[in-house]
Amino acid sequence: MIRVLVTDDEPLIRAGIRMILSSADDMEVVAEAANGREAVDIARSQRVDVALLDIQMPVMDGLTALAELRRSAPEVRVLILTTFGERQNVLRALGAGSAGFLLKDSAPAELMRAVRAAAAGEAYLSPGATRHVVDSLASGGTADRAERARRRLEKLTVRERDVLPLLGEGLSNADAGQRIHMSEATVKTYVSRILAKLECDNRVQAALLARDAGLGT
Repeated sequence: MIRVLVTDDEPLIRAGIRMILSSADDMEVVAEAANGREAVDIARSQRVDVALLDIQMPVMDGLTALAELRRSAPEVRVLILTTFGERQNVLRALGAGSAGFLLKDSAPAELMRAVRAAAAGEAYLSPGATRHVVDSLASGGTADRAERARRRLEKLTVRERDVLPLLGEGLSNADAGQRIHMSEATVKTYVSRILAKLECDNRVQAALLARDAGLGT
């Protein structure tokens, strides 16, 4: 069972997330918190596999709690859950070590997919958040940057170049596999190889390289 901590200052939001996750046979909501401080205390005192953190909360916001958890409970995978899709929040969450970023208007199936991905050690960004970041950061690119990106992508095989543009769409390994007729496990292997070859820390960095090089545009 994936043990989940749900953190949001709105009781109705917490109740809705609990209901969604409790419908899955491989997840259990083991605790709820109304602010980041409570979330950190709970994660330190009991076993939590995945913590869902809202950004805007009293006492301690989600991004501060994320940083605290990375220091004091690094085994906990953190998903940032928010209504705000601004680029700076996504980048701060990724930079602080978040396992992913999920918008509150995401479908229930996407929420469960994100929790499973985080528990499996994968990074997950909602398609909307990923596209927003990639489009924003890739805008105004120069010819020199495009050429540098193309040179870096020369390390990839043909099949890896098929997988790479799908990262910019925010597709999960399973969805990417359906798109190009691969198993989820095979896509996961390709993604790991892509990140290693391109020396990227996460999917967003790889997606930006793809966009700079003109793949998937």
